[in-house]
Amino acid sequence: MSKIEAGMAGSVWKILVKEGDEVKAGQEVVILESMKMEIPVAVEADGTVTKVLVQEGDFVNDTDVLLEVE
Repeated sequence: MSKIEAGMAGSVWKILVKEGDEVKAGQEVVILESMKMEIPVAVEADGTVTKVLVQEGDFVNDTDVLLEVE
């Protein structure tokens, strides 16, 4: 299982996947917003989303876990 972490502090602007979705390496799964910039977060390997740990509008810090992919 891999954990997808935020690369920087910001607000969760959009979640692009849900639990059970299959994802491919490089696919964007969450978009963060910080200082009016959109920062996409992508998965590094193929897998299935097992858990979404944040909701749109949540504030996250650098290295907070956003999703779990198996």
